[in-house]
Amino acid sequence: MEDRLPRKLAAILYADVAGYSRLTGEDEDATHRLLSEYLDLISATVADHRGRVMHYAGDAVLAMFDAVVDAVSCATEIQDKLRERNQKLPNGRKVHFRIGVNLGDVIEDRGDIYGDGVNVAARLESLAEPSGICISESVRTAVGKKLAFDYEFMGEQKVKNIEESVRAYRVVMEAEEEVNITSTEKPTLEFPDKPSIAVLPFDNMSGDPEQEHFADGISEDLITALSKIRWFFVIARNSSFTYKGQAVEVKRVASELGVRYVIEGSVRKAGSRVRISAQLIDATTGRHVWAERYDRSLVDIFELQDEMTETIVGAVEPELSAAERERAARNPPESLDAWEIYQRGLWHLWNFTKDDVAEARRLLRQVHELDPAFATAYAFESYSHFMDVFLGRAKMPEESLEAALTAANKALALDDRDPVAYFALGRVYTMRGEHDAAVAELEKALELSPSFALAHHGLGFALVLSGRLEEGAEELDKTIRLSPRDPILWGTMAFRSIACNLLQQYEAAVAWARRAIHQPRATGSGYWSYAVLASALGNLGQIAEAREAIDEALRRKPDLSLAYVETTLPTKQPGGLDTFLDGLRKAGLPD
Repeated sequence: MEDRLPRKLAAILYADVAGYSRLTGEDEDATHRLLSEYLDLISATVADHRGRVMHYAGDAVLAMFDAVVDAVSCATEIQDKLRERNQKLPNGRKVHFRIGVNLGDVIEDRGDIYGDGVNVAARLESLAEPSGICISESVRTAVGKKLAFDYEFMGEQKVKNIEESVRAYRVVMEAEEEVNITSTEKPTLEFPDKPSIAVLPFDNMSGDPEQEHFADGISEDLITALSKIRWFFVIARNSSFTYKGQAVEVKRVASELGVRYVIEGSVRKAGSRVRISAQLIDATTGRHVWAERYDRSLVDIFELQDEMTETIVGAVEPELSAAERERAARNPPESLDAWEIYQRGLWHLWNFTKDDVAEARRLLRQVHELDPAFATAYAFESYSHFMDVFLGRAKMPEESLEAALTAANKALALDDRDPVAYFALGRVYTMRGEHDAAVAELEKALELSPSFALAHHGLGFALVLSGRLEEGAEELDKTIRLSPRDPILWGTMAFRSIACNLLQQYEAAVAWARRAIHQPRATGSGYWSYAVLASALGNLGQIAEAREAIDEALRRKPDLSLAYVETTLPTKQPGGLDTFLDGLRKAGLPD
């Protein structure tokens, strides 16, 4: 009997902002403040209706309910409350959500849900009108006449990655308002000068959930290879993978990530053979620039990666000669088993919880046994030690940093062209207070891979602690631009707040801190975001709010202190953190 992951029947609610790019383009700070309030409202309403918010993805919310009636009632109440709030705002500043509701099977794993049930809910959301609700026929049938609403049939809708069409219905509510959101709005982020690309996670078509990591690995290797081409602007893996399991329109992805091209595809693995289908789409027009299908033996997997990358490069920039497409070749692992275990390790690492980071390190060490020459696995093992020290989990920080240094140097010894190895080494040097060495290593990582968002993040961190505040802020902004949906965005935004705080831009510091708090992965390290907010509020003179923030930080990390902050954020110059520490002191953080 086939070994399948456990599934359950659930009602899924997916909500997303309509016209978000227009709003942020007009007033980004005000929009994020307003969005934060609306997300809090949605979360509270979900809880009132016996639901659970499973995760946030920027301006989107995914929630799960045991009862279909609760999910639909929640959706209508959300729209009613948002409509009431919008009445107090001018037309240009109103925030409208679209909501999709589906009843279907989901896989619940590590606090999140996946599967076709989620995909359909996300697709239904995109079919809804702004301030509207779209439901599947399964929801319509289950609700029956239990709620006092009418339902308008929208026809059969083809849903990405779902073989059968979905019959969709619009929920007709009283007091519906006419919403004018143009389809010609500018993207949330302006296109960079370079050809810009996002690689979406390839779909696993094998029918075996255990093959998900294999499909993820194909996508990640393609991102890695493209990122080493200096004249490309490539969205980081950690942002493009936030769309995993969702049925999203290519134009929406391009708008949210600020790219012209999107690559999507699928992987079907059977025995010793693999079939990979890929297509390159100009998202501004929806035109397919290139598409190809590859049937290969698994022994040719890395040759296949090179072939795909070369073909895509030629499709995006046909005028570039073969010489101009020269790139530093990544040394792939010899063992496919090692490669898949490595992918699992990264999945755990980006959850940031204590147990996940420990599991990531265990898996990465398992990779060493299977493939001792796989340099990047050593680099990320080094980073796992760094995270334990930075998040205050290491029982013996000096020993953890020494282990991090050893692993990073091992990665470099195996491959001195691996940007992740230089990134890992730069993070260790930063934590050891060796700022000039840290900056040099991180700049080397960016020489090898200019689109490497984590290296920009690390460099911004090191520059701020070196007292080069404006330069550090610029690097942190580049990180957000390259990976606007990254799991570590909480850290980038929190440190962006610290940079503003040290520059005495206190209102901006508060805004960045609030954005950090609302990032989906901030929970694993949430005390940092609240501490950063407390300092900014303290320096702004809002002492009562600052004390509330520091109380929340202390609830999450009871041993948090000024001494801990000074040790964890070593500055190049004595007193380089004084402004930040003063704000924490005003908020009531003990010595």
